[in-house]
Amino acid sequence: MRIIPFALLAGLGWGLAAAASAAEADHGLAAARELGRVNGHALACGQKDIAAWAKTLMINQVPKTRAYGESYEEGTQETFIAHGRGQPCPTEAELKTALDAAERRLKAALSASEAMPTASERIPPGHRAGEPVPNGVAPRYLLQDPNGRAVTNEDFSGRFQLITFGYTSCPDVCPTTLLDMKDVLQRLGDNAARVQAIFITVDPERDSAQVLYEYTTAFDSRILGLRGSADLTRRAAAEFKIRYEKVSDPAAPPGSYTVDHSAGMILLGPDGRAVIRFAYATPAAHIAEQIQTLIAQSSARSLRQE
Repeated sequence: MRIIPFALLAGLGWGLAAAASAAEADHGLAAARELGRVNGHALACGQKDIAAWAKTLMINQVPKTRAYGESYEEGTQETFIAHGRGQPCPTEAELKTALDAAERRLKAALSASEAMPTASERIPPGHRAGEPVPNGVAPRYLLQDPNGRAVTNEDFSGRFQLITFGYTSCPDVCPTTLLDMKDVLQRLGDNAARVQAIFITVDPERDSAQVLYEYTTAFDSRILGLRGSADLTRRAAAEFKIRYEKVSDPAAPPGSYTVDHSAGMILLGPDGRAVIRFAYATPAAHIAEQIQTLIAQSSARSLRQE
């Protein structure tokens, strides 16, 4: 009988455990994507109640990480775009059945075990909520505020910038993100003065200066709306690695369209360099806590340099 060294057995055991963990994470990501597909159907077909339930499940059941947020977003966009290309709408009953199935799949994929005590520990490295940006670059932009004043990334030197991209006609993701941004500012208290919250529209064609101003101030007057020409908007999005594209429904009236775009928030440090990317649906409390920590660290560095 061949004797297998203990070290080899231990290594094999760790390898199998890692493979099992990765497989479980893959199942969870697939389940989040399926929930996103249901959300995309519901949004495209005007089933707002079902879309609201899908969003509630996403926020309450799914780990708040970039990987899960992106899987959900990709699923939403996949079916939303398919409807724009002529896919027929499922019935309300069919959507409810799909939502129930997605919920069961999520619970099965994300069920806790003694070997893996928390869902966040089962996520592959590099995909945790508030993922640091390796070797953060300093994104540049040249846009306009609602008063027509030119605004650049250098205007906020010495302050943090919490930035998100979207558009005012966005049915679900953008209003949710701006509500979270408002919550973050409130939780920061006096330290909110050290953070400039910014909403950059990816739909300057429809988002005029007045429309943008009314939209952002409806959430919080401290959120600055910025817009630019199509070319300057594209350049700004590229600097932040944000993708977006116009999606038209052939059956809709001329000029009617939605915009498929990346979600979440990006935090720039006082030096203008990207520090953290927060996945869509990351809790505001978590975002505020991380920003408070960074503000404290920045203050301590400034004191040491004096």
